[in-house]
Amino acid sequence: MAYEVEAPKYVRLAQTIQGRIEDGTYAPGSRVPSENQLVQAFGMSRPTVVRALELLKRDGWLESRQGYGTIVRGRPAVVEQKDRRGTEALTRDESQASGRLVAVEDTPVPVRVASVLGLPKRAQVLMRRFLVEEDGEPVELVSSYFPAGLVEGTELAESGPLSGSTRTHLEARKKVRFDHVTERVSARLPEPAEAELLDLPAGVPVLSVLVIAYDASGQALQVSDVLLPADRQELEDTYRLN
Repeated sequence: MAYEVEAPKYVRLAQTIQGRIEDGTYAPGSRVPSENQLVQAFGMSRPTVVRALELLKRDGWLESRQGYGTIVRGRPAVVEQKDRRGTEALTRDESQASGRLVAVEDTPVPVRVASVLGLPKRAQVLMRRFLVEEDGEPVELVSSYFPAGLVEGTELAESGPLSGSTRTHLEARKKVRFDHVTERVSARLPEPAEAELLDLPAGVPVLSVLVIAYDASGQALQVSDVLLPADRQELEDTYRLN
C-alpha cells in the first residue's frame, strides 16, 4: 500500500542542517558551510540550498553577519512553542490524559487527510478521537487517522484508551520512526458531532490544526486533526527581522 508524501527538497535539507545544529555538528557561533559546499555535499541545486538557508534564518536557527557569512544561532526558544500542538497530539497517553476516548472506528478518509496520506477518495482509515477536558470542560478535540497498513499488528483499533502514546506504540510495533511534523492551521465551522462534543453554540467556528507526522523519508505515518474553539484561542508567534 503506497502512501508516501515527500516534503519539498528545501524542507528536507533544512531539516538535515537543523539536525546537525542540534547534535553539535554545527555549533552555535560557528559558520555553516558555504552555498557552494552545501550544493556539492548534498547534490542539490543552488536555489534549493538558498531557500533552505532562508527558512532556517527565518525560524531563528541561523543568521547572516556582514563579513562573516551565515552563523549558527542554535535552537530558538520559540521552536518549542511552535511544536507544542503537534507534540501533544503525538505523545498524549490516553490512559493518563485528562479527557476521554470518544470513538475508535473505521471511517472514510476525510479529503484533507486523504491528500496527505496519498489515499484515494472513500478509502477506509482508522480514526481514534479523543476529547481533551480541563476541570470537566471540553477544550480540544483530537481526531487521529491511521492508514490500514499501519494498524495491522497494533492495538490502535481496540476500543479502550491506549497505554502510552500512539507514536511510541507505532514505533515499537511497526518499527517505524517518527522524524518531523508539519502543522497546517485553518478555520472552519465544526461538523454537528464535533460541535456537540466541544459544547459549542451554533455558528461558533473552530481552529483546525492539521498535524502531519512523517518519517525521515517523508512518508506520512499519522494525521491528527486538532480542533480548538476559535473564541477561546489566541495565536502568537515571534520571529527575527533580517
